[in-house]
Amino acid sequence: MGSRVLWLTTLLILVAFTLIIIGVLLLVLSALRESERGEKKVEAGGVFIIGPVPIVIGTSERVAKVLMILAIVLLLLSLLVFLVFTGYLRWW
Repeated sequence: MGSRVLWLTTLLILVAFTLIIIGVLLLVLSALRESERGEKKVEAGGVFIIGPVPIVIGTSERVAKVLMILAIVLLLLSLLVFLVFTGYLRWW
């Protein structure tokens, strides 16, 4: 039983990595196809969460606002999950 679980876990991890690599390649190919069609405005951003503090980086104010809202939602969701799994908050 233990070796079967280990095998399935390994298989699941390999499938996940394969899907991530395929997704990244599709994004790169899509960006290359769009760049051939003409000049487009590109906006990008990122969120670094260090402890409970989200650090937002964006190329425009609109992107930064969207990422800040996303960071706050993810922070509240992770706090909720933490409280439920530690027993401080119960659903039932």
